[in-house]
Order: sequence, then structure tokens, then C-alpha cells
Amino acid sequence: MRKTFDALLRRRHRCCGATRSLICLTWPFALVTLNLALIGICLLDAPVVSYARHTGSFLKPLGSTVTDFGESGWIITVSLVIAIQAAVAYRLSPNLKGRLQAAFVGQMAVYIFLCIALSGITANLLKRLIGRARPKLFDELGPFSFDMLHGSARFESFPSGHATTVGALMMAMVLIAPSYRLLFVSMGLWLGFSRVIVGAHYPSDVMAGLGLGAWFSVAIAIAFSAHGLLFRRRPDNWPILRHPLPVTTPPLLPKTTKDPISSPIPGLSLS
Repeated sequence: MRKTFDALLRRRHRCCGATRSLICLTWPFALVTLNLALIGICLLDAPVVSYARHTGSFLKPLGSTVTDFGESGWIITVSLVIAIQAAVAYRLSPNLKGRLQAAFVGQMAVYIFLCIALSGITANLLKRLIGRARPKLFDELGPFSFDMLHGSARFESFPSGHATTVGALMMAMVLIAPSYRLLFVSMGLWLGFSRVIVGAHYPSDVMAGLGLGAWFSVAIAIAFSAHGLLFRRRPDNWPILRHPLPVTTPPLLPKTTKDPISSPIPGLSLS
């Protein structure tokens, strides 16, 4: 019983620490995202959309090709399939190592599923509540047209749902494989702003969506770390994987020989 109470007490401390960490990390995300969105609304939305609507761009074919990457359906489906396969592998694995690997993969799939699903639901609720007119209505209504609970997709621009999905996925990948964070951040920016290139959203819609999705991934990682799932927290409260992925290959070491190898440096023997 004492071990059980000690385990519950440790979990309680982790949960309290996770709550404090989430509060500490929420306000910077909210502050940065809010300011970027306001800068976009006041300075970027009108000139960027006006230029895009009246000027041909060589980026439009590229934007049309990559923009559907932000569809949440395929990510949710893939993560669910992987989670189910991991659960089956966990039950059928004959040894502890196999079960641990299956549990690790399953937790990762569930994490990505929750990041995409919860951020997507929130973005869809917000865009319906805010009711901002899309850029296709720019010439008629301008960039500051809002009609709350309008009920039409034409008034569901802020925040961008695709950008929210991209922000959530790329931040999740940054936490899972931080060695490649610059690659994931670059991909997130291009994939998110493809919605501006194709004329579906204003820049501020994309900024808000990327920030919202990224926050969800960090918040869910902190919640996972409180229960000892997939993540743990560094001293600065940033969540990191409990067991880093082997995403880099160690350098190959030269084979040693029994006989010493002569060295060009006097007094140094390589063996």
C-alpha cells in the first residue's frame, strides 16, 4: 500500500507541475500569436490579398500542390491505424522489449491524433464563432468584415483550419525529433502560407492557425509528461521525449589492429 500511495503522490506532483508548466508556456504562445495576428490584420492582409488577387504568381501551382497536406483527415486516419497496429503488436509480442517498443509507437500515434483532432475542433469552433469573410470577398467587403455565427463557409476564415493542422503536426514533430526542428519549422511556414498563395485565407488567419496548432501540441505533450507517457519535462519545463528517437547514425569508427600504426607525429602511437 505504501508503494501505491507513493506512486499516486508522485503523479499528483507531476500533474501540479504540468499545470504550472502549461500556464507558464501558454501566455508566451498567446502573446506572440495575438501580436502576429494583429500585425497581419493591420499591415499585411489588405496589400497581400490585393496583390495576390490582381497579379499572377508563379507560386500558385506550388501552393495548389501542397496546400491539401493541411487536411486533417489523412493524418487522423494514419495515426489511428498506427495506434491500432501498435496495440495489436503489444498484445502479441512474446518479449518485454517488443511490448515496450509497441507501447512507445502507440503512445506517439495517440499523441499526434490528439494534437490534430483537438486543435482542429477548436479551430473550427473559433472560425464559426468569429465569422470572418474569406479573401474571395475582399473586393466586396474588405479585410475587416466579420459576421459571427454566419453559418456559411465564406465567413469561416479566421483562424485557418489547414494552418492549425500544419502547426500542430510540425510542432509535434519538433518535440519528437528536435534535431530536425529547422526543417519542420520551414515546412510549417510554407505549408501554412500556401493557404494565402491559393487565396483561401489572409496572412493573419495563417499566423493564428499556426500558433494555435503549435500550442496544442505543446500543451498535450505537457499533459502526457504528467502521466509518464511518451514525454518528460526538462528543468525549464519544456517537454522532451522520454527515450529519444534514433534519428541520427553514429559515425563509423575505424577498426583497431593489434600492431601499432606509425604516426606522423613523433612520440604518438596509434593502435
